Amino acid sequence: MAEFSQKRGKQRGGEGLGSAVDFLLANARLVLGVGGAAVLGIATLAVKRLIDRATSPRDEDDTKGDSWKELSLLKATPLQQPQPPPVALSEPVSPMAPKPSTPEGPTHTHSQMPPQLSSPAPLCLTFQEKLLAFENNHVVIPEAHVALVKQLAGDIALELQAYLKSKFPELSFGALVPGGPLYDGLQAGAVEHVHLLAPLVLEPGLWSLVPGVDTVARDPRCWAVRRTQLEFHPRGRSPWDRFLVGGYLSSRVLLELLHKALAASVNWPAIGSLLGCLIRPNVASEELLLEVQHECLEFTVAVLVAVPGANSDDRLLLAWPLEGLAGNLWLQDLYPVEAALLRALDEQDLGTRRRLLLLLCGVCRGHPSLARLGRSHLTQVVLRLCEEEINWTEEALGERFLQALELLVGSLEQANLPCHFNPSVNLLGSLQEEEIDNIGYVLYSGLQSPEGLL
Repeated sequence: MAEFSQKRGKQRGGEGLGSAVDFLLANARLVLGVGGAAVLGIATLAVKRLIDRATSPRDEDDTKGDSWKELSLLKATPLQQPQPPPVALSEPVSPMAPKPSTPEGPTHTHSQMPPQLSSPAPLCLTFQEKLLAFENNHVVIPEAHVALVKQLAGDIALELQAYLKSKFPELSFGALVPGGPLYDGLQAGAVEHVHLLAPLVLEPGLWSLVPGVDTVARDPRCWAVRRTQLEFHPRGRSPWDRFLVGGYLSSRVLLELLHKALAASVNWPAIGSLLGCLIRPNVASEELLLEVQHECLEFTVAVLVAVPGANSDDRLLLAWPLEGLAGNLWLQDLYPVEAALLRALDEQDLGTRRRLLLLLCGVCRGHPSLARLGRSHLTQVVLRLCEEEINWTEEALGERFLQALELLVGSLEQANLPCHFNPSVNLLGSLQEEEIDNIGYVLYSGLQSPEGLL
């Protein structure tokens, strides 16, 4: 009976409080307006629920359920400024002006946050546009860097020319000429290396060139330089006879001599101080490499000892550290004739063959799994595309890029990429099977989503 009386009293108290709330809300609507009455009603409802919780015990789960519902209700209800009451209650209440939405959080009266503009919708770029953006950001080399490297390479060539003339006056070297992809506009990304060609001047009639397939090495990439006319001009008549091995001019013996001279005899600190840079020979490499460090950039100068090619074109035979039976032979360098052909084809139709080669080099340069694909591999891919009657305008550059990837993937599947000028040479022959599989997987995945390669 006591419990019933207690509950009855609570109900009456609740009814009295509810009547008071209804009366207050009815009059507040006239005085404060609709928005102000809504805010007052929510606040009064919260106070009423606090009184009910204090007077009546409830389950813990119900309290948690009401709490997040009330928070979501209060958070979802926009806070509106109360409208000042009119002069007379008989006057109509003017509708409230819309207020700009403000971000949630604490506000300061002394400073106002400027309205935040909505960010523009992201642009959907085509693959062609993404490819051109990659070209601008990762392929093009600043002109200032190119000019600086050319200046330093030319000065180093003059210093090295003077050294060879004073150190080996009996050996006849031609003029040392800087060159390579940087000078032909075919170097992508950054200035990495420069070629410094040191041609040998051989006596006419005393030397002949033999294809590598006709030697014991059976290597189509190489040539042998044979000494002739021994019956009329015995050994010793030519200063180059000191580098003969078995009747052939040995590239290995000549490289060893020059390597020791460049590493131990040349005063590179003094030359570098004169030119405003630091020059160090790379003693760990069998090639003739000079590492140049300037305050703006770093690059490598590769000194290439060369013999004029077997034909009347620009092919060169380089003294290269070869292994096995080809150790004394000379490696045929096809870069000059490849660059000349691409330049001639682009000049005929204002094409983008060289730009395509630069893009392919830039992609492989920036991907660790594709680093084994050198310029020689990618040049052959572009030259094979040149054999087809296709469009080489800038608008078709993205299509040519994907077509080059398809051709390269097909060559990797067969593990065969023939040379354009000598089909018997497989440029993928130096790669291991695991390397071919890794490269093929990356390029095949790139064909599914080519933007991932950029």
